[in-house]
Amino acid sequence: MTEHFTEQAFLPLKIAILTVSDSRGEDRDTSGHFLRERAEAAGHAVVAKEIVPDDRYQLRAIFSRWIADPQVNVILSTGGTGVTGRDSTPEAVVPLFDKDIEGFGELFRQLSFGEIGASTIQSRAVAGLANGTFVFCLPGSTGACRTAWESILQPQLDIRTRPCNFAQLIPRLREQ
Repeated sequence: MTEHFTEQAFLPLKIAILTVSDSRGEDRDTSGHFLRERAEAAGHAVVAKEIVPDDRYQLRAIFSRWIADPQVNVILSTGGTGVTGRDSTPEAVVPLFDKDIEGFGELFRQLSFGEIGASTIQSRAVAGLANGTFVFCLPGSTGACRTAWESILQPQLDIRTRPCNFAQLIPRLREQ
Protein backbone atom coordinates (compact mmCIF):
# COMPACT_ATOMS: atom_id res chain seq x y z
CA MET A 1 0.00 0.00 0.00
CA THR A 2 1.24 3.46 -0.87
CA GLU A 3 1.96 5.80 2.03
CA HIS A 4 2.40 9.56 1.70
CA PHE A 5 4.64 12.09 3.38
CA THR A 6 2.15 14.24 5.30
CA GLU A 7 4.36 17.33 5.32
CA GLN A 8 4.94 17.32 1.53
CA ALA A 9 2.61 19.20 -0.84
CA PHE A 10 1.64 17.60 -4.16
CA LEU A 11 3.88 18.62 -7.09
CA PRO A 12 2.14 18.57 -10.48
CA LEU A 13 4.36 17.21 -13.24
CA LYS A 14 4.25 18.08 -16.95
CA ILE A 15 3.45 14.96 -18.93
CA ALA A 16 3.52 14.24 -22.68
CA ILE A 17 1.53 11.26 -24.02
CA LEU A 18 2.35 9.43 -27.24
CA THR A 19 0.11 6.77 -28.76
CA VAL A 20 1.92 4.50 -31.20
CA SER A 21 -0.51 3.00 -33.70
CA ASP A 22 -0.91 2.39 -37.40
CA SER A 23 -4.69 2.18 -37.07
CA ARG A 24 -5.97 4.34 -34.22
CA GLY A 25 -7.09 7.91 -34.63
CA GLU A 26 -8.00 10.28 -31.82
CA ASP A 27 -11.55 8.86 -31.69
CA ARG A 28 -10.29 5.29 -31.02
CA ASP A 29 -7.31 6.11 -28.79
CA THR A 30 -8.66 4.51 -25.62
CA SER A 31 -5.22 3.98 -24.05
CA GLY A 32 -4.04 7.53 -24.72
CA HIS A 33 -7.31 8.93 -23.39
CA PHE A 34 -7.04 6.72 -20.30
CA LEU A 35 -3.53 7.98 -19.54
CA ARG A 36 -4.57 11.61 -20.08
CA GLU A 37 -7.61 11.24 -17.82
CA ARG A 38 -5.67 9.53 -15.04
CA ALA A 39 -2.74 11.96 -15.18
CA GLU A 40 -5.05 14.98 -15.05
CA ALA A 41 -7.22 13.43 -12.32
CA ALA A 42 -4.05 12.94 -10.26
CA GLY A 43 -3.29 16.67 -10.63
CA HIS A 44 -0.63 16.57 -13.35
CA ALA A 45 -0.65 18.71 -16.52
CA VAL A 46 -0.74 16.98 -19.90
CA VAL A 47 1.32 19.39 -22.00
CA ALA A 48 1.31 17.38 -25.25
CA LYS A 49 -0.49 14.41 -26.77
CA GLU A 50 0.14 12.89 -30.19
CA ILE A 51 -0.60 9.77 -32.20
CA VAL A 52 2.14 8.46 -34.49
CA PRO A 53 2.40 5.41 -36.77
CA ASP A 54 4.65 2.55 -35.73
CA ASP A 55 7.72 3.92 -37.48
CA ARG A 56 11.02 3.93 -35.63
CA TYR A 57 12.23 7.23 -37.09
CA GLN A 58 8.98 9.15 -36.61
CA LEU A 59 8.89 7.85 -33.04
CA ARG A 60 12.48 8.83 -32.39
CA ALA A 61 11.82 12.35 -33.71
CA ILE A 62 8.88 12.91 -31.33
CA PHE A 63 10.65 11.36 -28.34
CA SER A 64 13.73 13.51 -29.09
CA ARG A 65 11.66 16.71 -29.34
CA TRP A 66 9.97 16.06 -26.01
CA ILE A 67 13.19 14.91 -24.31
CA ALA A 68 14.81 18.19 -25.38
CA ASP A 69 11.86 20.27 -24.12
CA PRO A 70 12.55 21.48 -20.54
CA GLN A 71 8.78 21.81 -20.05
CA VAL A 72 8.29 18.01 -20.24
CA ASN A 73 9.09 16.03 -17.07
CA VAL A 74 7.60 12.69 -18.11
CA ILE A 75 6.77 10.96 -21.39
CA LEU A 76 4.22 8.16 -21.39
CA SER A 77 3.92 6.16 -24.59
CA THR A 78 1.41 3.43 -25.31
CA GLY A 79 1.77 0.88 -28.10
CA GLY A 80 4.52 -0.57 -30.22
CA THR A 81 6.05 -2.68 -27.44
CA GLY A 82 5.06 -6.10 -28.76
CA VAL A 83 7.06 -8.50 -30.90
CA THR A 84 5.48 -8.13 -34.34
CA GLY A 85 7.37 -6.72 -37.29
CA ARG A 86 5.90 -3.21 -36.91
CA ASP A 87 6.41 -2.96 -33.12
CA SER A 88 9.39 -0.63 -32.80
CA THR A 89 8.94 1.61 -29.75
CA PRO A 90 11.83 0.11 -27.74
CA GLU A 91 14.15 0.24 -30.76
CA ALA A 92 13.23 3.90 -31.28
CA VAL A 93 13.63 5.13 -27.72
CA VAL A 94 16.17 2.97 -25.88
CA PRO A 95 19.13 4.46 -27.82
CA LEU A 96 18.04 7.88 -26.50
CA PHE A 97 18.23 6.82 -22.83
CA ASP A 98 21.02 8.12 -20.61
CA LYS A 99 19.99 5.52 -18.03
CA ASP A 100 17.72 2.48 -18.25
CA ILE A 101 15.17 1.87 -15.52
CA GLU A 102 15.13 -1.92 -15.79
CA GLY A 103 12.92 -2.38 -12.76
CA PHE A 104 9.96 -0.79 -14.54
CA GLY A 105 9.66 -3.47 -17.21
CA GLU A 106 10.40 -6.22 -14.71
CA LEU A 107 7.75 -5.03 -12.26
CA PHE A 108 5.22 -4.37 -15.03
CA ARG A 109 5.55 -7.93 -16.34
CA GLN A 110 5.34 -9.34 -12.81
CA LEU A 111 2.10 -7.45 -12.17
CA SER A 112 0.73 -8.35 -15.61
CA PHE A 113 1.43 -12.04 -15.02
CA GLY A 114 -1.21 -12.01 -12.29
CA GLU A 115 -3.70 -10.58 -14.79
CA ILE A 116 -2.91 -12.22 -18.14
CA GLY A 117 -0.60 -15.10 -17.23
CA ALA A 118 2.29 -16.09 -19.45
CA SER A 119 1.07 -13.77 -22.25
CA THR A 120 2.91 -11.00 -20.41
CA ILE A 121 6.16 -12.36 -21.86
CA GLN A 122 5.19 -10.70 -25.16
CA SER A 123 5.46 -7.25 -23.56
CA ARG A 124 8.63 -5.26 -24.08
CA ALA A 125 7.60 -2.42 -21.76
CA VAL A 126 10.67 -0.28 -21.04
CA ALA A 127 11.59 2.87 -19.16
CA GLY A 128 14.54 5.15 -18.90
CA LEU A 129 15.87 8.60 -18.22
CA ALA A 130 16.92 10.93 -21.04
CA ASN A 131 18.09 14.52 -20.54
CA GLY A 132 16.36 14.69 -17.18
CA THR A 133 13.06 13.36 -18.59
CA PHE A 134 11.44 10.14 -17.43
CA VAL A 135 10.25 7.97 -20.33
CA PHE A 136 7.84 5.06 -19.83
CA CYS A 137 6.82 2.88 -22.79
CA LEU A 138 3.68 0.83 -22.16
CA PRO A 139 1.80 -1.73 -24.22
CA GLY A 140 -1.12 -0.47 -26.30
CA SER A 141 -3.98 -2.08 -24.41
CA THR A 142 -5.99 0.03 -22.00
CA GLY A 143 -5.76 -2.78 -19.43
CA ALA A 144 -1.97 -2.70 -19.57
CA CYS A 145 -2.00 1.09 -19.20
CA ARG A 146 -4.30 0.75 -16.20
CA THR A 147 -1.97 -1.78 -14.57
CA ALA A 148 1.07 0.43 -15.15
CA TRP A 149 -0.66 3.64 -14.02
CA GLU A 150 -2.36 2.32 -10.90
CA SER A 151 0.40 0.07 -9.62
CA ILE A 152 3.59 1.87 -10.69
CA LEU A 153 3.27 5.28 -12.31
CA GLN A 154 0.72 7.06 -10.15
CA PRO A 155 2.58 6.41 -6.89
CA GLN A 156 6.03 7.02 -8.40
CA LEU A 157 4.97 10.31 -10.02
CA ASP A 158 3.52 11.58 -6.72
CA ILE A 159 6.14 13.42 -4.67
CA ARG A 160 4.33 12.46 -1.47
CA THR A 161 4.84 8.68 -1.94
CA ARG A 162 7.01 7.06 0.71
CA PRO A 163 9.69 5.91 1.08
CA CYS A 164 10.82 7.36 -2.26
CA ASN A 165 9.51 8.30 -5.69
CA PHE A 166 10.63 9.55 -9.10
CA ALA A 167 9.03 12.98 -8.66
CA GLN A 168 11.35 13.94 -5.79
CA LEU A 169 14.37 13.22 -8.01
CA ILE A 170 13.45 15.66 -10.79
CA PRO A 171 15.46 18.62 -9.39
CA ARG A 172 18.58 16.42 -9.29
CA LEU A 173 18.32 14.58 -12.62
CA ARG A 174 20.67 16.87 -14.54
CA GLU A 175 23.42 16.93 -11.92
CA GLN A 176 26.92 16.28 -13.23
